[in-house]
Amino acid sequence: MRTAEIARTTKETDIFLSLNLDGKGENEINTGCGFLDHMLTLFSRHSRIDLKVNCKGDTEVDYHHTAEDIAICLGKAIKDALGEKKGIERYADVILPMDEALILCAIDISGRGGLYFTLNIPSYRVGDFDTELCEEFFMALARESGITIHLKSLAGTNSHHIIEGAFKAFGRALKTAVAVDQKFKDEVPSTKGVI
Repeated sequence: MRTAEIARTTKETDIFLSLNLDGKGENEINTGCGFLDHMLTLFSRHSRIDLKVNCKGDTEVDYHHTAEDIAICLGKAIKDALGEKKGIERYADVILPMDEALILCAIDISGRGGLYFTLNIPSYRVGDFDTELCEEFFMALARESGITIHLKSLAGTNSHHIIEGAFKAFGRALKTAVAVDQKFKDEVPSTKGVI
């Protein structure tokens, strides 16, 4: 089974995260931020990754450390669960509609994490969540997982829909990219022989 557990404690957050890449999308999410709980629940469901997250963070300051540190843990867990990456599809792309919003997500499990983020999010906040934390989240996740992530809004005027579309699109792309092609299950999908 492709699973991982990460425990990370700093002066700003105390996080336990576990996942199963070959799950059903079952989840237990408690980040201390309702909007982030919602986004991670959507990510889990659309990726079919079983995900448990428990975070106690310095939310009296804001949600920056919570969002970034959870993304660090999620990225590390994905990387750990993938192991040598034998047989994975590696690449995936999705164009996902969320009402008026239309989001493109393309990923490469390359080992060279990078975020190319051109979501046009019109408002500064959704509820009490600073929308700039969406980019911070995906940046930390890309860096720690070694995944190249392109996120682009092709249309959209509602900030909630744009961010929700991004989390759903990333989840669906990741589901495809981590899938194992049984015909090539013993091969690493790279001419280098390693990712």
